[in-house]
Amino acid sequence: MKINEIGKVKQTESGVYLELSPEYQEGLIGLSDFSHLYVLYWFHHLDITELRGTTVGKPYVHGPEKLGTFATRGPVRPNPIALSAAKIIKIEENLVYLEYLDAENDSPILDIKPYTASSDVIENFEGPAWCSHWPQSYERSGEFDWSAEFNFTE
Repeated sequence: MKINEIGKVKQTESGVYLELSPEYQEGLIGLSDFSHLYVLYWFHHLDITELRGTTVGKPYVHGPEKLGTFATRGPVRPNPIALSAAKIIKIEENLVYLEYLDAENDSPILDIKPYTASSDVIENFEGPAWCSHWPQSYERSGEFDWSAEFNFTE
């Protein structure tokens, strides 16, 4: 299996954007017709052998003492691949400007996919009780105090 980096996430004082390698620019044709996208990227700062695990000790304040990595969105996983939704502001050549993205500067981009309600909205979603107070939409997520939800260890 081979995965090709298609670009880098850029976090600047003026905002965040995806900088695709020029050979992938044509892949952006039609993307500006969508309001949101998904970005798959590599947790490059956390690509550490010790973090390539399958369980995590109490990552969430209100969560159980131990969770399997596939029940989390964090970087501890067999392959440190991240998935984030983002609102598209504009696209210029090989640059995709976003409203916000929870990725580090220079994170390698693995793929971009448009957000489509027919594939991505689940009307009858059910999650565990310990996270039932979390926002129920991307839009409300920005107002939520996420820092109070995670256990951080030094």
